[in-house]
Amino acid sequence: MVRILPMASSIRPSLSSLKFSGSSRFSVSLFSHNSTRKFTYCHLGTAVPQLQSFGLKASKLLREKGGSLSISAAGNMAPASTAATQENVLEWVKQDKRRMLHVVYRVGDLDRTIKFYTECLGMKLLRKRDIPEERYTNAFLGYGPEDSHFVIELTYNYGVDQYDIGSGFGHFGIAVEDVSKTVELIKAKGGKVTREPGAVKGGRTVIAFIEDPDGYKFELLERGPTPEPLCQVMLRVGDLERAISFYENAYGMKLLRTRDNPEYKSYQAVTNLQYTIAMLGYGPEDTSAVMELTYNYGVTEYDKGNAYAQIAIGTDDVYKTAEAIKLCGGKITREPGPLPGISTKITACLDPDGWKTVFVDNIDFLKELE
Repeated sequence: MVRILPMASSIRPSLSSLKFSGSSRFSVSLFSHNSTRKFTYCHLGTAVPQLQSFGLKASKLLREKGGSLSISAAGNMAPASTAATQENVLEWVKQDKRRMLHVVYRVGDLDRTIKFYTECLGMKLLRKRDIPEERYTNAFLGYGPEDSHFVIELTYNYGVDQYDIGSGFGHFGIAVEDVSKTVELIKAKGGKVTREPGAVKGGRTVIAFIEDPDGYKFELLERGPTPEPLCQVMLRVGDLERAISFYENAYGMKLLRTRDNPEYKSYQAVTNLQYTIAMLGYGPEDTSAVMELTYNYGVTEYDKGNAYAQIAIGTDDVYKTAEAIKLCGGKITREPGPLPGISTKITACLDPDGWKTVFVDNIDFLKELE
């Protein structure tokens, strides 16, 4: 059903061209797919204290000339001159060794979900951990070891048997070699199919949609053998341009492609059927896990429920990561530092739409798996 190739080395995105303008904010011109998109973000006035952890020296002074900023040598760094160091921050983010580690969400019956994922979707149970003092249990499932694959982290909270998924979460994506056979197996096991196998509108890729026992949707995509079968997390956002800018600059992801669907009758329970998607990640879609951000025309807010939790991303430095997120307008919900008891360093944040992401120190994460 799912044939897995060895993981290839990740492709690192290069730093986008930068153009600074204005006196209180700066804008970035991003060049991709032979088109230019311009986003304005990051308040300059907050940059000086936030950049201290990068070890940047105040060696250049920005002078305002006719509404644009130019760089001259010598002088001390003034609060209004911090655009000079923004490029250093973005450069570090782009060069950081990042990878999507796992996606976390809550389920009402852990054994039932493990059975469905292993028997119907071909996943393997990688490990479990019970935290009785905190009254929850985790189970990690996927198509390969955690040190090289994107996996699922299920959370069961003692005594809680159901959750509200909300309207903001979309689906997970799984690449399979034969969508029809996979759907037949899922039906035989009593699974729910919400879209029968067939070509995607306007394309040739065969897809289907199913639901797991807790109501989480999975898109099955027909592809050849891939090293990363668990390949997508789809979330809905209220401002796609804003979200793309944040994920590129704060998270260091690369915009892989966008697709506009102005007239589409969706299977999904949303009132507006016109939408645009953007695929972002740390490598190509056919070999890496990616984020699929969806904007439904005219919808700016969603109910996030209490079921979906977060994605986790690896980083070489959670402290620098937190500073970069602050500079790009993200909200830090857990300041960087080690977790009590296990010493793994993490930091947590919210994107502009309120979706949570946890960044985990790469070395500490590997130590956890030993």
